[in-house]
Amino acid sequence: QVQLVESGGGSVQPGGSLRLSCLAPETIFSTSVMGWHRQAPGKQRELVAQIFSNDGAVYAKSLKGRFTISRDIAKNTIYLQMNSLKPEDTAIYYCNAFRTKLAQDWGQGTQVTVSS
Repeated sequence: QVQLVESGGGSVQPGGSLRLSCLAPETIFSTSVMGWHRQAPGKQRELVAQIFSNDGAVYAKSLKGRFTISRDIAKNTIYLQMNSLKPEDTAIYYCNAFRTKLAQDWGQGTQVTVSS
């Protein structure tokens, strides 16, 4: 089973920042579109951002401008910098390695809680 190892979640006050990291095996990192999804309580999992081999990125419309996805090829790691966090950003954030709908991998998830 592929291991995507996430880190960086936690609790923060509204307006604060967090940076998530996801380490992937090199063979997965180099052949997948890497990204982040999130799932809030009682809601469906949704795409947050993806980053492509040319370093282009796509974001959920509601998040663009506050969240930034990036990657470090040498470390087989992607990051999600989250700024100006809001209570509605509270969710479990999952790292995803996408090749096809039937060939993708998920991390175990990391909890992000935004609360005063």
